Amino acid sequence: MDRDELIFREYKTYCEQKENFIDRNFKTNKFYMAAIVVLVFAMIYTGNIIFLNKITATLIFAFFGVSVSAMWWMNVDSYNTLIKIKYANVIEKIEEKLPVKPFTDEYEGIEEFRSNKVFMFSDIQKIIAAISALFFFAVCVSEITPIVIILFEKMMDLVIKVKNIF
Repeated sequence: MDRDELIFREYKTYCEQKENFIDRNFKTNKFYMAAIVVLVFAMIYTGNIIFLNKITATLIFAFFGVSVSAMWWMNVDSYNTLIKIKYANVIEKIEEKLPVKPFTDEYEGIEEFRSNKVFMFSDIQKIIAAISALFFFAVCVSEITPIVIILFEKMMDLVIKVKNIF
């Protein structure tokens, strides 16, 4: 096996690994989408369940929803960074030793396309993660507000009682 064939095999292997990595990214995004849908349905069907001192199942699931949405956002960022590293730092360097540079050309095309301010798939994923986080956060606020009001009223009653004692 000569040097050029060895370089090509390494290039081919690395490209296959990159594609597997991208497939894993899509599977991860499906997981997060499913988790968010499950949490929404869980909030809908367990909304009447109340735990300690007015803490509802809806509040708990909404809290988990905010957490899952934040993890999804971070995961999208991580995958994008790693994919860019695989393109720019590894595949492009290997392509310098090859007669053609398909991934380098593709990456340049994507960067040119992206500079026109067109949304990419990862941007859409981030928007969905942000919207779901805001939704779950709004549910958390709506569930916590009555608890805070009750605690505030109890504190005021206690302050009044203490004030009347002295």
